[in-house]
Amino acid sequence: MDDRFNTIAGWALFGGIVALGLSSLSGHYFLADKEHRPEKMGYAIEGVEEEAAAGAEKEVPLATLLATGDIAKGEAVFAKCKACHVATQGGANGIGPALYGIVGKPVGKSVAGFAYSADLAGHGGNWDFTTLDAWLKNPKAFAAGTKMSFAGLAKGEDRANVILYLNSLGSNLPLPAAEAAPAAEAAPADASASGAAVEAAPSEAAAQ
Repeated sequence: MDDRFNTIAGWALFGGIVALGLSSLSGHYFLADKEHRPEKMGYAIEGVEEEAAAGAEKEVPLATLLATGDIAKGEAVFAKCKACHVATQGGANGIGPALYGIVGKPVGKSVAGFAYSADLAGHGGNWDFTTLDAWLKNPKAFAAGTKMSFAGLAKGEDRANVILYLNSLGSNLPLPAAEAAPAAEAAPADASASGAAVEAAPSEAAAQ
């Protein structure tokens, strides 16, 4: 009886030692796996970051977009606005204010009798080209409490064309000067000329 008890106790002790050993090994394994965990989780998708960087680099100044813009294209884009605005001379206010001659007028006060939102009425300044560009890009960011539900025009070219169209309707303010294109670097040509002079010098010396 004692022998059987001792045998059972021995096997139980042995099983406990094996279980403890396995637990210790698994702990070391998972700890090592955690230590070798990559610093940045997930997978990089080739081309996405490059495209985003390229898009940021290609942002064109507003003055340049206005100088190369198209009034007719602006009128076509403005079709999205006609549900709320009229742009004809003497046109009545709709859901939004009439926009004839709007460029250059005070922000939030340009049309008498229209109930502008408090945020827009208190904004200050005039509807110049830069202000119109910011407004058309994201009205809610420009004046958080605006009543206009339009999300905005993401493309700078579209905004510039609409601004040109609006400016042609009774405002006709002079456009800002476009930034001059960077001058072509003359360094390579100068280097070539210098190289030619250096090569010619030994030949002249040899002729003497």
